[in-house]
Amino acid sequence: MTSQVETAIREYAPAGLTLFRSLNVDSPAQLRELTAALQSIARARGLPPLLIAADQEGGQLMAIGGECTPLPGNMALGGGGSEALAVQAGEVLGRELLAMGVNVNYAPVCDVNINPRNPVIGIRSFGENPEEVGRLASAMIRGIQSQGVAATAKHFPGHGDTASDSHHGLSSVPHALDRLRRVEFLPFKNAIAGGVQMVMSAHLALPALDGPDAPPATLSQRILRGLLREELGFDGVIVTDAMDMKAIRQGEALGEDALRAVAAGVDLLLLTSDPADQRRVFTSLQTAAQEGALDAEETMKSIDRILSLKRWLAGFSQPDLSVVGCADHLAVADAIAEKSITLVRDQHRLLPLRLRPDQRVAVMQFKPADLTPADTSSYITPGLAAALRLYHPAVDEWIVPMNPDEREITDLLERLRPYDVLVIGTLNAFASEGQSELVRQALKLELPTVVAALRLPYDLTAFPEAPVFVCTYGIQEPSMRALAKALFGIIKISGRLPVSIEGLYPVGWGMGENPATRPE
Repeated sequence: MTSQVETAIREYAPAGLTLFRSLNVDSPAQLRELTAALQSIARARGLPPLLIAADQEGGQLMAIGGECTPLPGNMALGGGGSEALAVQAGEVLGRELLAMGVNVNYAPVCDVNINPRNPVIGIRSFGENPEEVGRLASAMIRGIQSQGVAATAKHFPGHGDTASDSHHGLSSVPHALDRLRRVEFLPFKNAIAGGVQMVMSAHLALPALDGPDAPPATLSQRILRGLLREELGFDGVIVTDAMDMKAIRQGEALGEDALRAVAAGVDLLLLTSDPADQRRVFTSLQTAAQEGALDAEETMKSIDRILSLKRWLAGFSQPDLSVVGCADHLAVADAIAEKSITLVRDQHRLLPLRLRPDQRVAVMQFKPADLTPADTSSYITPGLAAALRLYHPAVDEWIVPMNPDEREITDLLERLRPYDVLVIGTLNAFASEGQSELVRQALKLELPTVVAALRLPYDLTAFPEAPVFVCTYGIQEPSMRALAKALFGIIKISGRLPVSIEGLYPVGWGMGENPATRPE
């Protein structure tokens, strides 16, 4: 709690606040105390209960991490394909959030990840099949909302087929409306039919609706009122993506764009912690209301939607803090991880590994980094070697920079030569020439080698000669344990690719439950 936060609640009477791992979270107990204090301040101010939100997606974006259950993310659920596990993932997310006093989750991502070069969605998506994305997103929504937490379908109208990151500039989805309805819009249609409480607008343009000079969807009345409200029938709360993203004008122009967003149909604006931005937006909206520039009827409808959401949230009781990271929740994380492991290729029939006690395994894993502002991977300690040591004692580990240089590559290759087996865990190697080159050179050592894509499966396109290729879709501890179990034959491998690997393997490919007997 800071005096700045108290002042903002007193001066602006906001609908709520958003929490971030780096700024607000030390432990579940501390967070529960903080959210209780925030609600107490609101009550003293005569406000209805606050919406307290976080980006707790699972996988690479866990805005409240630490002792929370390290759930594998959406693409891991896509690899497993289980609707029941998607519901359970949502239940875990919702139950733990509410125990800590968080009643809004900016999840699930409903974007269809069609573009391999999409820099901001990736494994946050369930996959590239719109029907599957819609099915699993709706299941997760049911789970989250069953616990008394509002789910948020994002990023409307669909951020999965962009080649740029709207954190840094305006992205565009240039497809015709018939294609948009078949692909991008479909998961949101399913989410709305499933009763999702909130939808988050994306800062991306749709020229098919708004013409060649299309504004961000957040500022588009055609998209928010015409498409989302009228065509898709959404009657819940529309919230913007963060208004400090560079697709939205910053500085003094932020107040004007905030007003444009409200006029377009937005109910809630996501501002930063910058007091100057808060003042700009509040003053812009207050002046517009006083001068009659805001439609009074639409303003009242927006207020009603927000209050209706708060009444719905008030109908649930807060669970005990002991649910956070409990054994039952960890079992769900393990089940998702084990179901997701996908064997794409095993040309040498290397799996399952059968090693003598004296044989040595080298593990090469790349140091996790945040590849986008919507990422908390840097908080995760590499754990592949530790997981493999549970089944074989002679395992040595090298943690390599995400994009190693020539000297680092040469040095590491010399160190790997004496080993009997090599396991390489890649992190979006297809977008990192240094990482790709290291893998290509390591494969020339002619050691029995397993390449495991720990993030996106597209890595295989950077080294298509890899004879053994496995996917986990995440680097959390449950995924590393599941990968180790799969490599040593402790569990059967049953995952299927939720995205295609261009020119190599289609969506749905997987070598099945018994890789030792199934030919490629």
